Formats: sequence, C-alpha cells, structure tokens
Amino acid sequence: MALPEARTHYLFFTGKGGVGKTSLSCATGLALADTGKRVLVVSTDPASNLDEVLGTQLSSTPTLILGTSGLYALNIDPESAAREYRERMVAPYRGILPTAAIASIEEQLSGACTVEIAAFDEFSKLLGDANTTSDFDHVIFDTAPTGHTLRLLTLPSAWNSFIDASSGGVSCLGPLAGLEKQKTLYATTVARLSNPALTSVILVSRPETAALREAERTREELAALGVSNLHLALNGVFTAKKPGDALADALTRRGAAALAAMPTGLAALPGSTTALVSRGTVGLAALRELIDPKLVLPIAHIPFADNTPITQSLALQVDGLEMLGRGVIMTMGKGGVGKTTVAAAIALSLARRGHFVHLSTTDPAAHIAAAVDGCVDRLTVSRIDPAREVERYTKEVLARAAPKLDKAGLALLEEDLRSPCTEEIAVFRAFAEIVDQGRDGFVVLDTAPTGHTLLLLDAAEAFHREVQRTRGDMPESVVELLPRLRDPKYTYILIVTLPEATPVHEAERLQADLSRAGINPYAWVINQSLFACKTTDPILSQRGNYEIPFIRRVSDELSKRTALVPWFAKQPVGQAGLAQLVV
Repeated sequence: MALPEARTHYLFFTGKGGVGKTSLSCATGLALADTGKRVLVVSTDPASNLDEVLGTQLSSTPTLILGTSGLYALNIDPESAAREYRERMVAPYRGILPTAAIASIEEQLSGACTVEIAAFDEFSKLLGDANTTSDFDHVIFDTAPTGHTLRLLTLPSAWNSFIDASSGGVSCLGPLAGLEKQKTLYATTVARLSNPALTSVILVSRPETAALREAERTREELAALGVSNLHLALNGVFTAKKPGDALADALTRRGAAALAAMPTGLAALPGSTTALVSRGTVGLAALRELIDPKLVLPIAHIPFADNTPITQSLALQVDGLEMLGRGVIMTMGKGGVGKTTVAAAIALSLARRGHFVHLSTTDPAAHIAAAVDGCVDRLTVSRIDPAREVERYTKEVLARAAPKLDKAGLALLEEDLRSPCTEEIAVFRAFAEIVDQGRDGFVVLDTAPTGHTLLLLDAAEAFHREVQRTRGDMPESVVELLPRLRDPKYTYILIVTLPEATPVHEAERLQADLSRAGINPYAWVINQSLFACKTTDPILSQRGNYEIPFIRRVSDELSKRTALVPWFAKQPVGQAGLAQLVV
C-alpha cells in the first residue's frame, strides 16, 4: 500500500467522480507535511469538501490545518471570485463612462462564463505566478471530476486564443483591455502545466472498468494538451482475505478482471496502489490510516437487526414515478455516487413497463449509452455533446443575424462566438430542449456532478431573469425552463448518495441549494450499500456497520422517500445488470 510520490512542485489529482481524489490528495499532502514539508492543498471543485475531510473551516486564502504544522488548504470559491472579478473589470471605468455604459458592462458580466473565467483567474494565479506559492514546497490541486477538470486545463489556451483574436472593445467578459493584462499569466500557466519538471498529474482510478476507461480517456486528452508527466493511482483495491462470501468473492474477481484488461497506455504509467479501508476517510486520523495501515483500528460491531433504518426499494420509487405518467426525472449528486447507473435503471424499467422514455445526460464525462448497452423498445438515448452543441448554436446565431448586420458587424459577432463562454450557452440551451420533452413522455436526465450541475442551475436563474427583463428572442424551452424545474408535477429530482459522510453531507448541501432555488427533491437514493447486503467479509461488514448512521440520517431526517440500493455481485451494467436495481 502506497501513496503517489511527490517529485514536482505542482501535483494535480484528477479522475472520475468517487474514485477518491480528495482522500488521496489530502493524505499525500498530510504525509508530506508530517515529514516537515510546507504543503498547500487547493480544491478547484465547485462542490469542494476539503473542509470536511481536513477538519478545518477553509476560505479562499491558505489556512493552516488544525493538528498539523505544515499543511495548508484553500477552496477556490467561484461565486466569490466572480464578484471580485466583476468589480476589478468595472472599477477603472466608474466616473469615466456614463452610468448606462457601466450598467451594460455589469449586465454582460452576470453570466455563467464570468464565473468560469473568474475561478480560472484564481487557478492561474496559483499555477502561473510562482511568487504566489513560493512559500510552499508542494502545491496539490484536488480537482473536480474529469469532465470539468479537462475543461479547466484547456481554458488557458482557449482564453489566450480568444484574447489574441479579439479586436472589439467589449466581450461577454467585459472590456477586453482588462483581459489583455492576463495574457502573460495565462501563457505562463500553459507552460507550467506542460512542464514535467514542475507539474505532475495523478490519474486516480478504482479497479473498475468504467473508472479505468475514464482514466485512459483523460490520459489521451492530457497528452494532446502536451501534459506528459502522468502517474496512475489505483485506489480502493480489494482482495477477500478468505473465500466464501459471495459479494467479497465477486468484488475480488471484478477488480482483478478490470486490472487485467487495463488499457495498455494506462498500464505503462508509473503508479501506486492503495487498498480499500474499512471506513471513511474524513479527518486527520482516518487520513493517517491511508498513510500507514498499521494505524487502522477495528470498528465496534453494531447488530444489524437493532439498527435497521426505514427505507424502501428503488422499485417502489419507480412505481410512484410511473403513476405520474410523464415528466422529467433527474438524478443529482456528488461525482461517483452512481447517478448514471440509477438513471439508466429507472429509464430501462419505465420503458419495459410500456412507456416512451428518453434517457440523456449533461455530464461531459458520462457513458450513458454504455450503461444500457443495446437497444430497448420505447427507449431512446442521447448525450449533450458540447462540441456539437456549440457548432449548432453558432450556425443558428449567425444565420439569424446575417441579414441584419454589415460585414464588420458580422465579423464582430463571429469573434464573440469564438469565446469559450459560447459553450456554456449552447449546453444550457440543449439542456432546456431535453427538459422540454417531458411534456410528452418520460425524460430521465443524468446530471453532471454537483458543482457543475449547480452552475447549470445558476445559468437557468440568470437566463430566467433575462427572459423576465426582455421577453426577447429566446426559444420557448428556455423561457419555460426554470418554471418547469420548480414544478413538482413536472420535474422529479432524485438525490443520489452513498452511505458515507462526505457524499451524504454534500447531498444535504445540494438539497439546501435546490430549496433556495425553489426546487424540492422527490426522493433520495442511497446507492451501493454494504449494510443492505449483510455481507460477512470482515472488511466489508465493518464498512456496512459504518454506514448505519448515514442511512438513518437520510431516511429519518432528510427525505420523505428513501430508496436503499445494495452492492451487487453482478455489476449493474447492461440491461441484465441494471434490472437488479429495480427488482
């Protein structure tokens, strides 16, 4: 058992949601700090849980972790960064430009793309400005799940190219003069990302086919970006101590088969292996168990029968949804909790009951078609492809504007559409179109991990305000999006979580955020429960006992409807595998 080696100043931990990026990045930082190094851990995830894992309230500036002498951490807060960015862009023009012009700039800076560039600005300072982190021996980036992270890593080049190509005075990011000053910083960020002497990227994966496939895709895309110093960290590797328990034997075989079939390019990377631990990795004591397994303490046995939470099967939840006749069913939650699996299982079950169902995803890293694996009567499957949506949106805008603009005006519009912000708008429109299909049948929508989804919902709020203000040329699907998301007879949100501290607490925060937006979840789904399996394997049964208070927290306090889904000996992939969830 070992943690990834830290041989460069900057380390990025990335991978599919739920593979243990935060646990390994924090444990690596703690191990380095325990040897006398000064280490800064940075979360780029909009739904960061560094505070909980490290047991210290964090902010956007380095904070010393309680109980350590050299470990610091911070969260990049997108909303806070956006406020500061807006003021930085607008302040030089106050008292110079007319009030109407200032208001126009502020309006332009109210979109989701401003949140993105502002968060990226903070990231660039930490990576591109050596003076910012010169006090630290190592800077460890705990990133958002892969799709969001790859977007982050491509932004330096994207924004630099946009600034280079732009000639207009104002963009969706405000005055371009304000961005011009960032060009050197962005260029340095690009150089540092691809410098193997300065930066290494740790691809974190579980010994599972889907996670390894995602790691290989990431390896290929990073190589295309010129990032070559890659390492593979296998986390949660499990081998049954003795045969005989059906689940333990199945998990052992499944892990071994996935590793044996690992893509060649991934297998060639230098790597490390961390075993499955018997409980969560929240707090310094738990992290030190990852560093040194000899510190692991046994968990006191809790009899299952006396502590059984009140839950239902997922099949009963599908029964209730079926009675509604139509609408949008959305799975939401932290990366890696099984949103795609739950969404696919529900869609398959409804289609087999005779309903027309459209299954889709907003997650750029999801493999929704692979989950279903084959054609099913009455079930259609799609995904929102950002590149395709940008092309479609750009063509539509140019075609609509061409008759009204002269050559210079059209050139300015084409320039503005090359902005990375265009992707946010195009994806948002595609999301609204899919939600619109819920008028005529069932739409099951697998969403991106929490932080990315909340940004999408923030965009819905911003667009809705714009609709109310202008009632301009917007598709009906966009006009009606937010009212539909808020309509409990149209949209049914299932919050998916795991029976562990961080996923439950993050899901609780998600429910609070949704409530503030006027959206109330229909039910919670607790996925991959070892407690529900009644396994007798020593490690797995200890993890099962560890789950009980988190299951009770959800079923007793957080949700009116709670489905408990066990771990399955047969992987829930393909139609037969998915059917297990709704039996």
